[in-house]
Amino acid sequence: MRWTGLAIAALALLPASSGQTAPRKPAPPPVEVRVDINHASLDELLKVPGMTHSWAGRIIRFRPYRSKQELLDRGVVSSEVYDRIKDFVIAHRQPQ
Repeated sequence: MRWTGLAIAALALLPASSGQTAPRKPAPPPVEVRVDINHASLDELLKVPGMTHSWAGRIIRFRPYRSKQELLDRGVVSSEVYDRIKDFVIAHRQPQ
């Protein structure tokens, strides 16, 4: 009897399954509409999901970039921030 009570108590601590899945990240936009980190204004950068005013300011301050990976390689943004924004930005090399 004692083990049965412990088993029931342990089961009560498990989260109930509601049949719902975790929310998905928004699908990345097509390359043509991604925000260009070399030419975007502060307001345009702030439209990127997960972007903050501080990170957008740092991106502008340390321009230009040969690739978006340089945001991480040069320490402009943290790996956590890069993971949030990488699918929404691009680094064009030529002026637009």
